[in-house]
Amino acid sequence: MSDVKLAIRSLSKSFATREGVFTALADVSFEVAAGEFVAVVGASGCGKSSLLRLIAGLESPSGGDVLQGGQPVRGPGRDRAMVFQDYSLYPWLTVAQNVAFSRGLSANRGRDRAASAERSNLLLGLMGLARVAGAYPHTLSGGMRQRVAIARALQNEPDVLLMDEPFGALDAQTREVMHELILHVLASERRTIVFVTHDVEEAVYLADRIIVLAPGPGRIDSIWPTELPPSLTRTLELKQAAAFSSLAGRIRARIRETSGLQSDIAALRRLTGVKSPEPRSASERS
Repeated sequence: MSDVKLAIRSLSKSFATREGVFTALADVSFEVAAGEFVAVVGASGCGKSSLLRLIAGLESPSGGDVLQGGQPVRGPGRDRAMVFQDYSLYPWLTVAQNVAFSRGLSANRGRDRAASAERSNLLLGLMGLARVAGAYPHTLSGGMRQRVAIARALQNEPDVLLMDEPFGALDAQTREVMHELILHVLASERRTIVFVTHDVEEAVYLADRIIVLAPGPGRIDSIWPTELPPSLTRTLELKQAAAFSSLAGRIRARIRETSGLQSDIAALRRLTGVKSPEPRSASERS
């Protein structure tokens, strides 16, 4: 892959528990190109969040490496930013202060302070937050709070934006607004994004490629290029397209197979006497 931004090499992660050693990830390898949007999906317990935390440098691998720009990741850095599902905002700071805070003490005077203010104002406008810049987080909706969290993550102009189910707590309508917003941000900022989600349709709509993790231990099952229009040109109408529905359906089926859900469903149907629906003919489908 040309212009590789992230390289994950034989990555593994194990934890000591009362029952023994639990392996969350085993021998995970893939690359992410500069400016690429990669989504990671899979059943619960397959190591999605552990993978993201290892890339962020918030945890150390048990084996293998995370390379960014060819250099090993040994801890958190300003070149990587993380967006969590729970917003993680400072309740005593206003929206504008939360966004500016990540510049930290380096933006304390002169040119640094001016550059920080200029960057904050740009992001407040980009994220549609200018009108609530003086508000406090508790007065905002969940969607607006997540906008603040994304703006704060972008404040230091990171090379890589890591997002751990950032829209998981939002209602369906707000999620659609956030999907459009993140594509708008991507077009403006051109960041490399690794995005963890349980929502397959969300992954298909936003990403250039989708990585399916399988559990027991977490490992790469398959990698799916979306083969849809470039992410920067996508609109909500794409979700009605046959190619979109087909890809989402195939990925969902693969997740069921890798997690054992397919056999669980079949066993439940046998137990209850419910028959699986017969495949429809081509004439019936039309």
